[in-house]
Amino acid sequence: MKTLRNTFLGIFGIVTLYSCSSSDKQEDKSESAIKVEVYSPAQSTNEGFYLSGEVTAKQTANISTRMMGYVNKIYVKPGERVASGQLLVSISSDDILAKKAQVQAMITEAEAAAKNAQRDYDRFKTLRGQNSVSDKELENVALQNTSMNAKVQMARQQMNEVNAMLSYMNIRAPFSGVVTQKMMDEGSMANPGMPILTIEQNGELQVTASIPENYIQYVKVGDVAKIELKSLGASIEGKVSELSPSAFRTGGQYSMKLAIDTKDKENIRPGMYVNILIPNKTGENITSKIMLDKNSIVYRDQLTGVYVVDDQNQANLRWIRLGKTIGNQVEVLSGLSQNDRIVSKAEGRLYNGVKVSVNK
Repeated sequence: MKTLRNTFLGIFGIVTLYSCSSSDKQEDKSESAIKVEVYSPAQSTNEGFYLSGEVTAKQTANISTRMMGYVNKIYVKPGERVASGQLLVSISSDDILAKKAQVQAMITEAEAAAKNAQRDYDRFKTLRGQNSVSDKELENVALQNTSMNAKVQMARQQMNEVNAMLSYMNIRAPFSGVVTQKMMDEGSMANPGMPILTIEQNGELQVTASIPENYIQYVKVGDVAKIELKSLGASIEGKVSELSPSAFRTGGQYSMKLAIDTKDKENIRPGMYVNILIPNKTGENITSKIMLDKNSIVYRDQLTGVYVVDDQNQANLRWIRLGKTIGNQVEVLSGLSQNDRIVSKAEGRLYNGVKVSVNK
């Protein structure tokens, strides 16, 4: 009887211990849920459609020469400001200088011959008045005088041509601006039409973009658009200043330029990429899309995803396909719905199936 009682007490103790252990495990499992903060992805309103664009200078010039020759000297460097008419590049011009000396000698010779012909004409004119020479002789002398004067004019025009050629060897800035590129070094052979420098106009900036053919009917010159500068994290307004009427040989893309206000140009530089929001005038929801916060995105090699909390309060990694970035938000092309609960912040490491506790 005593043995039976000891056996019963032992079984009761084991059952009690197992029950307590099971309760502790359930409590630990409940406590191990990772606390997270969630949000539902935003859906864009029917405000318009986005385009990608670039900030450019309003006026840009590629500096080149019309004459072939070696680059003797480049007087400026990229980033340097230049004034209109400032000397930028000099090209070797020894051959043209030699030709200029030849033309100068031709002018001297022609002018001397012209003076002599003028004196002959004046003398024969006097003699004709005295009936000492015939009309034919006077006409011949007059013709000789005219020919000599024409040779003087021809030589002087050749000098103008040489001077024009020399001006091509000393290249000057066509307007005030900033040197943005240098394509050649001193000693290189410059050829006609080959760029040596690039200059962009000071302060005059604009935004250029292309509009798909299915949206061109909703854009007009004078329309105000919202411009988001990705690198600066800023937004400014722009006005459509130019709109190409043709998309010939551009694949259905119409060129557009937007003017921006002077006060907004302080930190803006040519070459910056922008997003342009064109107000929607279609009356249709052409921009209905899901937008996601950038800090929610998880990267795995070439894949992108987000953690989604399901009905059982478990986090699951869902792969998505992204579109354009607009400010701090990214367009989701596929993989999410507006009702999904996206994890924005977690107090632990997440993985598929992990239990989470949503902070209220």
